Amino acid sequence: MPLIPVVLWTDALVFLLLAVIALFAVWAARHAHLRAPWLRVLHSRVGIATLIVLLAYGSIGLLDSVHLRLKLDQPDAAGDIRYAPEVLSLLDLILSDLRTQQEKTYSAPFATHLHTKDALNQPDGTVLRTYPRLQYGGAHLVDPERDRWDDITHRALTGLTKGAILWALLVVALILWQAVRQQQSVSAVLGCILRGRTRLPWRTALSTLLLLLLLVGGISELALTYHVLGTDKVGENVLYQALKSIRTGLLIGTLTTLIMLPAAILLGIMAGYFRGWVDDVIQYLYTTLNSIPGVLLIAATILMLQVYMSNHADAFASLVERADLRLLCLCLILGVTSWTGLCRLLRGEALKLREIDYVQAAHALGVGHFTIITRHILPNVMHIVLITLALDFSGLVLAEAVLSYVNIGVDPTMHSWGNMINSARLELARDPVVWWSLAAAFVFMFTLVLAANLFADVVRDAFDPRLNRV
Repeated sequence: MPLIPVVLWTDALVFLLLAVIALFAVWAARHAHLRAPWLRVLHSRVGIATLIVLLAYGSIGLLDSVHLRLKLDQPDAAGDIRYAPEVLSLLDLILSDLRTQQEKTYSAPFATHLHTKDALNQPDGTVLRTYPRLQYGGAHLVDPERDRWDDITHRALTGLTKGAILWALLVVALILWQAVRQQQSVSAVLGCILRGRTRLPWRTALSTLLLLLLLVGGISELALTYHVLGTDKVGENVLYQALKSIRTGLLIGTLTTLIMLPAAILLGIMAGYFRGWVDDVIQYLYTTLNSIPGVLLIAATILMLQVYMSNHADAFASLVERADLRLLCLCLILGVTSWTGLCRLLRGEALKLREIDYVQAAHALGVGHFTIITRHILPNVMHIVLITLALDFSGLVLAEAVLSYVNIGVDPTMHSWGNMINSARLELARDPVVWWSLAAAFVFMFTLVLAANLFADVVRDAFDPRLNRV
């Protein structure tokens, strides 16, 4: 085989989460009380636009969650196939040029020379301190001072054209599909989309997709010959770092949710439904947990994990597996410390629902507690669960950046926006200032968090029972 798959712990949890989402989508599609709110989300212009942005982030994170080892050209002494010790992802293979084209040190976005001066030996034997040419960035230019901006403009227009062509092909496919589905002419479907007279806001969706494809096309074309977002202290491409950090941010937000959800739902509903000593025990549990400073608990856990990994170094075949275990541990501890808020909300809602007439009637008819919880209580609190999860996602993404900034977050060898910000804090004191690492982390994280917050607002409005919408 030319490659061998490698399944990390977080990869397995990602695929498990996708399976849970798929099952929930099928279940929601069969129940009108869940299908109608999600259709309202899709019918919202803000909802469909932010969903496209979130799907773009999710696609990059999914590509970065499929890991493998490549086959080496030389077999071992026994003639068996050998595989490289380095664990790569599909995203690494797609961005192989960005990953391997490493400069000596800092270089600004679209630069052709290093950001700092270096001593160069001249042909006449003298030493001159100047800004050396980059090995990869703009290396094809004969005269960078004269040709650089013309070349950048030409390549940007080429990338924008490719993105526009791809978008046009997708629009044609969409129009033909809608024409066949609705049994209308192509011109009629096109007119409805242009005037915004469709049930789904296709005009907004296509406009968002156009902007996204233009951005991807332009950056992809420029990244072939330039460092679009510059390089860091060791010469690594900042654009590559920012793209690799997407998976870390998404995992912190989603896996933590996957970990805290069962405890929050189970304990919250049990506390509100059974009341009595069950309620007292659960309240004591989450009150005690809330009294422990979360940062100290995370720091203690990470330090114990580091001691364990240092004493059992042979148990980890690569640095990727070591960093993955630390990421999983961080998700676990964040999940343990973040379930209490949702548990409180579900407890209060369950206290109210257990007194409703149809629940009391079920009690009178001898229906079991498990059946009442699964058929009457749980479906009526799912809107609170969905709203809370959507709102907590952005907070967890920001939490990773803060924890990495104080060196108790993900492993320093793992790409994350927190590590980028942590390494960039000293770069701002340099002269001239190295600003692009911080700016790149800020833009990527800001876009994800903003899209998640706007999408959460739409979900909240769609599932709010006080808003009567058709």
